[in-house]
Amino acid sequence: MKNNNEQFKKFLRSVFTATLVIAQAAIFAYVWLTEYNNYIVLPFVSKGHWFFFAVYILFMCIFLHSFDGLKYGVYRKANIITAQTLACIATAFVIYLQIVLMSARFVTVLPLILMVLADIAVIVLISSISEWVLKKLFPPKKSLVVWDIYSPEAFLEKMATRKDKFSINDIVNVSVGIDEIEKLVKNSESVIIYDVHSEMRNKILKLCFENDVRAYTTSKISDILTRGAECVHLFDTPLLLYRNIGLTVEQRFFKRLLDILVSLILLTVTSPFFLISAIAIKLYDGGPVFFRQARGTLGGKVFYIHKFRSMIVDAEKDGAPHPAEEADPRITPVGKILRATRLDELPQLIDILNGNMSLVGPRPERVEHIKQYTEKIPEFQYRLKVRGGLTGYAQLYGKYNTSPYDKLQLDLMYIENYSLLLDIRLLLMTVKIMFIKESTEGFSKEESKKITKKSKSEKK
Repeated sequence: MKNNNEQFKKFLRSVFTATLVIAQAAIFAYVWLTEYNNYIVLPFVSKGHWFFFAVYILFMCIFLHSFDGLKYGVYRKANIITAQTLACIATAFVIYLQIVLMSARFVTVLPLILMVLADIAVIVLISSISEWVLKKLFPPKKSLVVWDIYSPEAFLEKMATRKDKFSINDIVNVSVGIDEIEKLVKNSESVIIYDVHSEMRNKILKLCFENDVRAYTTSKISDILTRGAECVHLFDTPLLLYRNIGLTVEQRFFKRLLDILVSLILLTVTSPFFLISAIAIKLYDGGPVFFRQARGTLGGKVFYIHKFRSMIVDAEKDGAPHPAEEADPRITPVGKILRATRLDELPQLIDILNGNMSLVGPRPERVEHIKQYTEKIPEFQYRLKVRGGLTGYAQLYGKYNTSPYDKLQLDLMYIENYSLLLDIRLLLMTVKIMFIKESTEGFSKEESKKITKKSKSEKK
């Protein structure tokens, strides 16, 4: 029965996806036939039309997948709408370039703009219907949380933000014993295993498997390394090969090539924003335009990262790090705009071109923070196996105030599963995350004070 429910949910997602793509293809077909076909040098006939429609659908599906726009019921409606809207805009841009090439001249963009607006209306409608249907048919799962040594309080607060997915019925410590946990598992629809030691975790996972109960488990460093391992068959006993070398020579070469090409293009395209941002900062308080700070990257190398200054001059005049807080009074009015639009990060394109950073990779941390985090989490130095990046897993799937351990895990997921296609997909995902405010949440005042106090004590 549980399996049938999951299959039906997948079927509904496929129906919503097919409806979306067909509706958008129909809108494009109308715009193409009535507006653009006559512009091209040799207008299409029937087979040509169908081919071009297929090209449109192909690019639409690629961008929908790249922006994670098809995960109905997984992400919130606003997230789905944002992703699908960006996919429509990206597809329209590609199609316009094709039309210009086939027409041998620039043509009006107005029909495509109207097409995108119609697409957005369809997106909002289908997303709203899908959310309503999935909530009605698939209410939150009755969930059991099992924890071990560390209190799950902070984790439960995160779960509370997704009440559409979880309805927590029981919270138990492993000390109650496996027999009691088994009874609770049988009465649950999902089990969340929070930081439980390996032996007990394996027992609980087997119980879930035997009873067809969905299981979630917080990951450990070893789990992530295993995900990136390669299965080799040297004899009749399967082996997992952990290469543990970071990126290969070939991967580093193509990654660097991508960094140079994309950073050059972005520097050219965003040059007007460089000028506007610099003038705005200078006019506001007359202080320096750029902010530079020592950061750690590949192999522990220290370099100076560059940003547009978004805080008051001497924001850290005591020499100790003061991470940005929620509603931080040190952020200037110009800085608020720069941070909200991510324009403060633009100067890092120069750092990328110089080879100090990469487009995608673990965010380079302050030298002081690396020392602090490594003392508490020795594995934190694993992030230094690749060059620090402008964007990465931790930026896309975490927040500014995500804990160091969670950031480490996200960054290791990237390192262990690296590919050039993954880099391209993460770059596209970065465009989407720019429209999601919660990803920029600062540290609370208490968290910021702890970091500042720790740094001051080390300098004494």
